[in-house]
Amino acid sequence: MDLQNDEGFLALGVPALSIAFDPAEEQAPAAAELGLDESKLLIDADGTVSEDYGVLEWAVATGEPGHTFVLIDEAGKVAWLQDFGAEENGGRMYVPMEELVEAIQSALTD
Repeated sequence: MDLQNDEGFLALGVPALSIAFDPAEEQAPAAAELGLDESKLLIDADGTVSEDYGVLEWAVATGEPGHTFVLIDEAGKVAWLQDFGAEENGGRMYVPMEELVEAIQSALTD
């Protein structure tokens, strides 16, 4: 996963957490393949967390969150939210790390 290896992102000091509806036993093989630390996976089986943070606005056909990035501040509030996969946001499945880091850095300084 690029986030775990990108020097620009790592320099931000922002922890990354993957949130998915899939049960742990389904996420574990993909996490291992991507080299993700399982402690950074959140199982949101009932969608409560996704709903609370507003990411279901861009849910895919299955009702699950798409490729949404959420920056949560120290008070637990959404400081920045962007779904790059949504058609109105470019419909991209991959965001260049430089662009993502720039967006997060901007949100951190606002």
